[in-house]
Amino acid sequence: MNLDHRDLNRDLAIFAADPLAGSGLPLWLPDGAVIFAELERLAADLARADGCVPVKTPVLGKRGLFERSGHWAKFAEDMFPPMSMGSGSDEDDLVLRPANCPHHALVYRARQHSYRELPIRLHELAPMFRAERSGVLSGLSRVRQINLDDTHVFCRPDQVAEEAGKALRSALKAQEILGLRVDYVRLSLRDASPSYLGSVEQWDGAEEALRKAAAEAGVEVVVAPGEAAFYGPKLDLQVIDPAGHDETIATVQVDFNQPERFDLTYDAADGSQQRVVMVHRGTVGSMERVTAAVLERYQGRLPLWLAPVQIAVLPVSADQDAGARGLVDALVAEGLRPRLDADGSLGARIRESRRRREPLIGVIGANEAEAGDVQVRDVAAGVERRLSVTGLVAAMKEAHISRSGELSW
Repeated sequence: MNLDHRDLNRDLAIFAADPLAGSGLPLWLPDGAVIFAELERLAADLARADGCVPVKTPVLGKRGLFERSGHWAKFAEDMFPPMSMGSGSDEDDLVLRPANCPHHALVYRARQHSYRELPIRLHELAPMFRAERSGVLSGLSRVRQINLDDTHVFCRPDQVAEEAGKALRSALKAQEILGLRVDYVRLSLRDASPSYLGSVEQWDGAEEALRKAAAEAGVEVVVAPGEAAFYGPKLDLQVIDPAGHDETIATVQVDFNQPERFDLTYDAADGSQQRVVMVHRGTVGSMERVTAAVLERYQGRLPLWLAPVQIAVLPVSADQDAGARGLVDALVAEGLRPRLDADGSLGARIRESRRRREPLIGVIGANEAEAGDVQVRDVAAGVERRLSVTGLVAAMKEAHISRSGELSW
């Protein structure tokens, strides 16, 4: 029987909940912080490979910012109450942001841009906040602070298809690296409702651009009229959970609303001011949801690159402590994550490593210590082999850098 990530957490100590901190605000414990950092590194690497540049923006904004963006009108019930600054004006009240895009719009408009500069891709892994009701909160999968891998691309209309395709390919690559299933890609379009923003021409052009992006990425789409965001169509990577419910794990969205509301323009070739198009791209997703998903996918025994502890180093007796410490130090020097466990019977320590679901167990007895070797057990692969200390360090470093699930035996 597969365990829920909350059940797995009892053995793994990834996160904690404390009533004093508040419901839906998980505390990332040391091992959880390692997973968070590795996912953040993956998101940054994928963003950089696509030409995205990092930015940092505040988690607070004036209420007026979110009135301008449209979030206040659409999502006020899902936002935390404003904090009065005593100015007498509601517009000056500060609000925890429900989305990162308004701040990124302000970064873009901090200076004027030429058509020759575009596209400009702004990336940030940043927190956003939702005032979820207590009854729907659940572990890491439904929380009130979401740490989201978020990129906003500002481009010309003729660049939308290429940028959407780039974002889609990166989102699919992220799920492949993580080992997470994508059941289908949904093309979310508008229906006959009058609630959508933008002209018919804008929607037709954006929808065609997303169709082209999916085709060029070699992806078949399931068309879903009425599932578009109010500000534009989108491509959603969907999974179907055991209960049969659809869940979006990554998305590529075209947005007409933010550029219009914030008057985001570029200097065109003819000297005129033209409106940019914003493309939202979520590649890795939220740290909370992804962590819950990978814990459940691997039932806690995470791939080597993602595991908080990558190897348990077990000296058979005190006579091998120096050899075990030497291995640990060599691994740490290469940026790897060993755990030295020297106390108690060898059998009990092996059982403890299995309970903690650590990818590798390295045992150093008298023969191994004398030869500079280690007996390595790859639990998930069912492989046990004696390697030199230098060989093990090199193999683990390669698996970590390449984000492999196991050693290349």
